[in-house]
Amino acid sequence: MATEIDLTYHGDPAGIGAVARAVEERSPSSTLYVPEGAHDPFVYLTLAATRTERLRIGTSIALAFARSPMAMAYPAYDVHRLSGGRLILGLGSQIKPHIERRYSMPWSRPADRMREYIAALRAIWHTWQTGEALDFRGDFYTHTLMPPLFNPGPLGFPSPEIWLAGVGPRMVATAGAVADGFMCHPLLSRSYLEDVLRPQLAEGRTSTGASGDFTVAAMAMVATGRTEEGYAQAIAGTKRQIGFYASTPAYKPVLDHHGWGDLHAEAHAFTKAGRWTELGDLVDDEVLTTLAVVSELDQAGAAVRERFDGLAERVILSIPYAADDSLGLDVAAGCRNPR
Repeated sequence: MATEIDLTYHGDPAGIGAVARAVEERSPSSTLYVPEGAHDPFVYLTLAATRTERLRIGTSIALAFARSPMAMAYPAYDVHRLSGGRLILGLGSQIKPHIERRYSMPWSRPADRMREYIAALRAIWHTWQTGEALDFRGDFYTHTLMPPLFNPGPLGFPSPEIWLAGVGPRMVATAGAVADGFMCHPLLSRSYLEDVLRPQLAEGRTSTGASGDFTVAAMAMVATGRTEEGYAQAIAGTKRQIGFYASTPAYKPVLDHHGWGDLHAEAHAFTKAGRWTELGDLVDDEVLTTLAVVSELDQAGAAVRERFDGLAERVILSIPYAADDSLGLDVAAGCRNPR
């Protein structure tokens, strides 16, 4: 299993064009992803698509339940068309408080809802590609109206691949059952991927008899730097990120797998007390090196490859601290050309 290294961009939307061109030139086999955070990911990807010719681009992830399937179908289809078929639509559910309180959208039975959401997306795209009538009727979503004026028409190439992110067993199995690929959450160890996630994905694929191509993409936190000061800042930033993830109940199973359930309780208590900047203090070196790749820059690429060799076809680098945009490119180059 050859492991390819992909990159994420977290900066201002105005900067993604230059970064995308650099990735295309220096790491042509990579995919450049953007998360949905403080900006709309499809704005990023539109800019990236217009500044590149071959680079694959994707969301890691776009928030499915913040939009209806129809509201997701249009921007994804447009970016896919604009890029000449280079989009990977990575979807995730987010957590209930964000969907209900930040987006004012419904939340219920997330794994079942996601399975139907993906089916609805594909039904919409099928109508656009073929001109057949739209007649999707489900428990959560109904789409039965598509006048010609609102149909963007066929692409001339297949609709986007849909990759699904998940942590809980039902969502992971759903990814195996109905998606084209799976995106692991960054709070990830090799043993959790091998012992928990891959069997759950296999269970999902067996449940539907899925037999086509399927990609497992591990998202890996990497702490590295060009100087001693930068390296130390990277470690501190990665510890803070792990502490933040540890405070979230949805990610507790990863900690439980390693016998670190108490870390969740401590981190959750810190967030309730407003002690956000102190979360990194809870993360010791064992937790850090198990859940993140920690390495000098000239060895980081090889360390990433070793961490996920044989378990993931792709690794999406997550660099959860302030760093220049070329740092991830250097890690990716090191993975392809280990010293």
